[in-house]
Amino acid sequence: MESSKVIVHPLYPLTIEEIQVAVAVIKSQRSYSPFSRFISVALKEPDKSVVKKKVNYSDIHRHAFVVLFNNETNSCFEIIVNIDLKTVVSWKHIPGVQPTMSTDEQIECEQAVLNSPEFIQAILEYGIENPALVMVDIWSAGFYGSEEEKSMRLARPLCFLRSDSTDNGYSKPIEGLRPVVDLNTMKVIRVENYGYTPIQPNDGNYSMERLTEFRSDIKPLEISQPQGPSFTVAGNSVEWQKWSFIIGFNPREGLTLHDINYLDNREKRSILYRASLSEMVVPYGDPAETQKRKNAFDTGEYGMGTCANSLELGCDCLGLIKYFDANFTDSRGNIVTVKNAICMHEEDYGILWKHTDRRIGKPEVRRSRRLVVSSFSTVENYEYGFFWYFYQDGNIQFEIKLTGILSLGSLLPDIKPKYGNFVAPGLYAPNHQHFFSVRLDFDLDGEDNSVYEVNVLPENEGTNEFKNAFFAQSTLRKTEIQAQSNVNIASSRYWKIVNHSRKNAIGEPVAYKFLPGDNCLPFASKESFWRQRAGFVDNHVWVTPFNAAEYFAAGDYPNQSKGGEGIDKWTQEDRNIEDTDIVFWYTMGHTHIPRPEDYPVMPTAYIGFLLKPLGFFNQNPANDVPSSKHENTAKTNSPCCH
Repeated sequence: MESSKVIVHPLYPLTIEEIQVAVAVIKSQRSYSPFSRFISVALKEPDKSVVKKKVNYSDIHRHAFVVLFNNETNSCFEIIVNIDLKTVVSWKHIPGVQPTMSTDEQIECEQAVLNSPEFIQAILEYGIENPALVMVDIWSAGFYGSEEEKSMRLARPLCFLRSDSTDNGYSKPIEGLRPVVDLNTMKVIRVENYGYTPIQPNDGNYSMERLTEFRSDIKPLEISQPQGPSFTVAGNSVEWQKWSFIIGFNPREGLTLHDINYLDNREKRSILYRASLSEMVVPYGDPAETQKRKNAFDTGEYGMGTCANSLELGCDCLGLIKYFDANFTDSRGNIVTVKNAICMHEEDYGILWKHTDRRIGKPEVRRSRRLVVSSFSTVENYEYGFFWYFYQDGNIQFEIKLTGILSLGSLLPDIKPKYGNFVAPGLYAPNHQHFFSVRLDFDLDGEDNSVYEVNVLPENEGTNEFKNAFFAQSTLRKTEIQAQSNVNIASSRYWKIVNHSRKNAIGEPVAYKFLPGDNCLPFASKESFWRQRAGFVDNHVWVTPFNAAEYFAAGDYPNQSKGGEGIDKWTQEDRNIEDTDIVFWYTMGHTHIPRPEDYPVMPTAYIGFLLKPLGFFNQNPANDVPSSKHENTAKTNSPCCH
């Protein structure tokens, strides 16, 4: 007989108690080995059809999806646990794969290197006498065709030297040494030596404790909401103005959003069922021995969720904040809680709309307000901020903020770097790119959606006497291969997601426009090893029919994978994507040619996209936003905000 339980929405993340149940159930099984690591314990989301039936949620059992890795046998397992019944639903061996590296492994790998006699000898010969000042960053090994990459769980750390315990070690790379670690045994199997390069004397410090001079002309900037925020929160369900959605979180993707709706004339209209970061890769463009294997699939190899920061008021977020904690496990099954992993608040965003009728002499102005849901993750040297913005006019924006410390190297003073730039004397940063794949599971007024590619073209035919005409040409993409496309500024290309079965006031199908932001293409050859594992970078836009097994653009296990998995494989079937339940995938890239101003900490760079209603509403949905209360101080008979 089931015990009474707290009824939660089936899409809420697992609670601490649920995670503990899943771990206990697995540890009680004969198949469990003490050599196993819990790579991830997360909610197994129920079928969409079940969630959408709006049945009594108590009838939906909660399940955990667990990835377990056995270091002794080098084996990966996927396990589904029924939380409510405390039983194992399935226990499946996934042969020949390496799952995400756990945070425990990152810590243990550093200690393995620092305790290695071979490494100690190597740094002594390098002139480093105190191993305690060496900083070791775990780096994924990737795949380059070797037998050890096929049969072992590996890491290829980068090493740096601190001058003391709080120094910025990244400013002093140990360029010539690269240890290779067997993560199953936590032993250094060799130290690759590529020759001596002097360690530069740059300190590169940035912390408040290490700096002595600061600007003195910054006055306090305070945000006050004396009546409280405009949003309401119940569990992980959020309502703000006319928006409603659910905040999710898991160890791999980090922040996820679910069941996004907009209240239009008292009708709750669906827009997105699920939105998340699917994968990312950071390929470096330097062929030097210590640099050429550097590429990181940060979501699939490290886990954006497990790398999440605990956010601080006044630093990461300003205003009246609602925080959400993140719960997962370490690799031994112990609970890890990241306090304040997700931040939600409101921001003023300037003018929403304005018009001044000169005949009346009275302006009508409305200020824009947006709701921000964000998280930050640190993957060794880099920081990534993930920001979802909801606007009063129906817009949804996603923005990734890139900051942190460049992955630096040293060069001899008389060498001019070709594949990067000096950022300080003798210290250089290689050229590199960042590519992100975002998965958008649309549910635009229902599941039967289609995608059009829209190109703006000059009129070259017909009546165009003054040669000024241009028009938007929409082309329906009926299959997966037809939908594969790239950003094209020459035609101001955008995409629209439509529901043919529902018409707006002017008789056209309701739609949302997908507007790309800054983007780029990969510079590495398609034959490069990393691109064989990251087929998602081949196109900016992909569209697939919904499949519950297709969540990760580079495949379920990109760590040390040979490639050929993921979205480029799925879409070879060229399935139908017309008037069906579709997933829209967007790849966005940032090319980073480093500069001295990116050192010692890089100012934030921004990339993202915008979802904009395109006939989804019958008129401006923000027309009913009231004016702001404003104390008029201008010498005019008309208030500046009516």
